[in-house]
Amino acid sequence: MALTEWTKSMEWLAAASEDPGACKQEWQNGSTGVALLEAGRFWDVLIVPEQLGLRVADLLEELPLLEPGPCLLDTRRRHVGFLLPPEPQTVWIGTGVRLLGSGTWIAAPAPHCRWGALRWLVPPDGAGSLHMPEVLEVALQRCADELSRLQGHGTPTAHGPTLPSVEAAPGGPQLVRQCGSGERVRP
Repeated sequence: MALTEWTKSMEWLAAASEDPGACKQEWQNGSTGVALLEAGRFWDVLIVPEQLGLRVADLLEELPLLEPGPCLLDTRRRHVGFLLPPEPQTVWIGTGVRLLGSGTWIAAPAPHCRWGALRWLVPPDGAGSLHMPEVLEVALQRCADELSRLQGHGTPTAHGPTLPSVEAAPGGPQLVRQCGSGERVRP
């Protein structure tokens, strides 16, 4: 990442901190190089299990004409976090899936950090690019289906229940995003 891009990324990401100056100081000269950032103001974070998240990140990077948003890997907790636009009325439902929004915080390394237990798979670009929820949802469902088949759970059928049981979905995992209006959005 070039110095100018890194500086823009650092400014953009640090803006989510209570003290952007202290945040940037920690990233540049601190003992941990990690800062706490508030979710829900500029972005939400969708947390998914590591195995699923790594596949989704790979798939999104392969898509032409789509600039992937920031993606954070936490190998200690075995999670991947995708930054997406804040949607306070949206609920993501799925096994091991959590949406961090207003009132929650994440630990984040400097935008240039691509090594260590907590690192960026796709760093912020400094321009505010985020994952598109609809694209992320389709990618998550596709990769969850693939993992399910690889683990011997078969292929989910299109004639399953209208509102799937996430824990006991016949044929494999399901992911559902519910919007503020109460409608369910499925890929």
